[in-house]
Amino acid sequence: MLRCKNLLLNTTRRRKKRRRSTNNKTISVKTKLEIEPKSHPIDEDVEEEGFSLKTSAYGVQPLGNLYFSSSSHNSRNTGLGNLQTLTDELVLEILGFLGGSHLGVLSTVSKSFYVFSNHEPLWRNLVLENYDGGFSYNGSWRSTYIAAFNPSFSVVSSTGCLKVGDFFSDYLFQSWLCANLEMKAEWLERDNIQRRKGISIDEFVSEFEELNKPVLLEGCLDNWVAIEKWDRDYLVEVCKGVQFSVGPVEMHLEDFFNYSDQAREERPLYLFDPKFAKKVPRLGSDYEVPVYFNEDLFGVLGNERPDYRWIIIGPAGSGSSFHIDPNSTSAWNAVIRGSKKWVLFPPDIVPPGVHPSPDGAEVACPVSIIEWFMNFYSATKKWKKKPIECVCKAGEVIFVPNGWWHLVINLEDSIAITQNFVSRRNLLNVLDFLKRPNAGELVSGTRDRINLYDNFKSAIEMTYPGTIEQLVLKAEEQKAQQKKKVSFWESATDSNVGAFKFSF
Repeated sequence: MLRCKNLLLNTTRRRKKRRRSTNNKTISVKTKLEIEPKSHPIDEDVEEEGFSLKTSAYGVQPLGNLYFSSSSHNSRNTGLGNLQTLTDELVLEILGFLGGSHLGVLSTVSKSFYVFSNHEPLWRNLVLENYDGGFSYNGSWRSTYIAAFNPSFSVVSSTGCLKVGDFFSDYLFQSWLCANLEMKAEWLERDNIQRRKGISIDEFVSEFEELNKPVLLEGCLDNWVAIEKWDRDYLVEVCKGVQFSVGPVEMHLEDFFNYSDQAREERPLYLFDPKFAKKVPRLGSDYEVPVYFNEDLFGVLGNERPDYRWIIIGPAGSGSSFHIDPNSTSAWNAVIRGSKKWVLFPPDIVPPGVHPSPDGAEVACPVSIIEWFMNFYSATKKWKKKPIECVCKAGEVIFVPNGWWHLVINLEDSIAITQNFVSRRNLLNVLDFLKRPNAGELVSGTRDRINLYDNFKSAIEMTYPGTIEQLVLKAEEQKAQQKKKVSFWESATDSNVGAFKFSF
């Protein structure tokens, strides 16, 4: 699956990269000051294009504000000493090699190191790497780490921490801003996806699947038990004692809900588990595949098929940055609770701010979904070929065709089911993808990446003899017909005279 990865995560896989972007602009925001006792640093409200937000917990301001400051002093630089020439991102990369105790000691060296050492993603990585889901979120990752490390320690909350009034950094400020901004109304206005209710399977195939076009389907989930029952109380009860995949760790549902109720960060964790139906069979029986997606040819592999279905639970702000679904499959996503904003680009258009490598093995993209909206979304308004967008609400299903780039963000606490599938309309694409020279890097969801093509093709030929040959022949016929179609410029040329011929 083509996904994006944060450079601050110290994991073994480095194929997908995220990078902070400020569009080469210095950030500057208006501030209004609140009167507080002089013994405390100034607390500020930040107004950013119609939003009013408290300043970051440690007083970080955007670099542009330095130009309006009565002093040219930036404690970010003086406190780093000779390290001030390093970028903020590189400083954090270095600090990412330290443990919690060392970060605590380093935070006492200077105001600058105090701010850097308390950067929440550093502590988030420490918790996720050291406690493997065996933690209870305690308002911040730093507090959570300390409580797990030694429950007897007294932890100062972020609201009571020291605020550094002369620290200016676009990188750290934008990280905080993205964690606190909600989706703006202008980011939700565009809704240009086609919507259908009660269409036949043949209509779906001819109007959308064969044309590889997204569609939002209504009324597909009316008979689902999940629509009626899947609230927090029900899920916690039926999943008692079971752990689910949440990022790199496994968590109990009650612990995850405790986290999601408190978390306010740039990239909130969300539950995304491919084995949920095996772990809790009752969940698998609470829904059924909509009739439009019943054909799934990967089913011929039985238990050897790649991961194909997931339960997704996440708080507002969580979601998935731009990616293409795994193994060239198509997908459907059904919202059971909450709502999701979708932005989709066709296979021939790479979203702005996203930079895939030529072989598709790596993708560089913004750190977070909100950052993409802040820095790149407005550019799409000027495009002739605009992305497909919608808000998918509870009870609705979106069809995501193969090869389409898509971004998804939860607008509220949400629960969904998604499945990837292979039908006859997409079989040749999947086979072509699986036999690529670098398939070992691109294929996902299975242990045997190298032999997946041979195993899948053999199983299809055994189960549905002649199907591949028929599809190849049909594809060649369609290609030949397209070549026979006369283009505008060909029709505008008089072949006998060799000059243009216009008819009005």
